[in-house]
Amino acid sequence: MPDACPVCGQAFEPEVGFYWGAMYISYGFSTFIVAIVGVLLYFLGHDPDVWVYVVAVAAAVLAFTPLMFRYARAVMLYAFGGTNF
Repeated sequence: MPDACPVCGQAFEPEVGFYWGAMYISYGFSTFIVAIVGVLLYFLGHDPDVWVYVVAVAAAVLAFTPLMFRYARAVMLYAFGGTNF
C-alpha cells in the first residue's frame, strides 16, 4: 500500500497505529452483517439448523471483508484524520 494517495496526496497513515481504530469499526460492520444474516435466515428460512447459520454468516462475512477493510479505513480518515467529504 502506498504511503499517500497518488491523486490527492492524502496520507494513508497519519500517525503510528492510526488504523487500530479501523479494526473496531470493521468489527462493528461484521457484527452488523452477522445480525442481518441471522435475522434473515430466521425469518426467511423458518429457523434452520445451527450449521446453516454458521455457514451463511461465515460466507457473508468473508464475502464482505474487502469492503469492510476499505470502508473501515475511510471512516477513520473522515472521522479522525482531518479528511473532508
